[in-house]
Amino acid sequence: MQSPKTDPRKPPEYILEVFADPNSVKDIVKGILHTIFFHRYFPSIRPATIDVLTLSLPAISDVELETLIDSRVNTLIRQHLSSSSNSPNGGVRGRIAVEFFEKRRRKGSAAGRWFGVGGGISGGIEEEVCWEVWTVDVTIATPRTESDRAKVRRAMEKMLQKAAVKIVTIVNRDKDHIPPITTSDANPFPYQIVLNPKMDNWGNKLGLY
Repeated sequence: MQSPKTDPRKPPEYILEVFADPNSVKDIVKGILHTIFFHRYFPSIRPATIDVLTLSLPAISDVELETLIDSRVNTLIRQHLSSSSNSPNGGVRGRIAVEFFEKRRRKGSAAGRWFGVGGGISGGIEEEVCWEVWTVDVTIATPRTESDRAKVRRAMEKMLQKAAVKIVTIVNRDKDHIPPITTSDANPFPYQIVLNPKMDNWGNKLGLY
């Protein structure tokens, strides 16, 4: 199992690998994202499950989050995992990442203060700092024969189960880096879902939820 990065300047990043055929990729990636959010979504939720292949995975019953996941996965498939971009031998890879942030009060200095909301001078301003990243690497296979389809299905189920178990193992093992909840906001930890991020770049902080 891959350990999180140890660089103290960077949040821990966990890599998950999934394998899918074109007909199953949407359900598999959605299932993985729902499993991640199930363990990292702190607002009050009604837990649910979704069936993917032969597995029943935990899910979040939240319209806003479900809509965001659907939108990001559809865009990933359309732009990066479509059959038109597939190579003759398969193996197309796409990447989607979930990033979680904490809100910190950034202190002003004597030389210059930060401006708060409304343009007034404030002794501090909130900033979002990334504290955890989950990166999902997606490989597409296009089986040509019935025998290939059976092999691909077994491989999909095996890798999906492995990814789900890895998520549970990590969230139960690595807890010290989770920030304390210091806000009364319904969602104390903003998040974003990023398509094809660079491995050492956590994107900008626009579109946080």
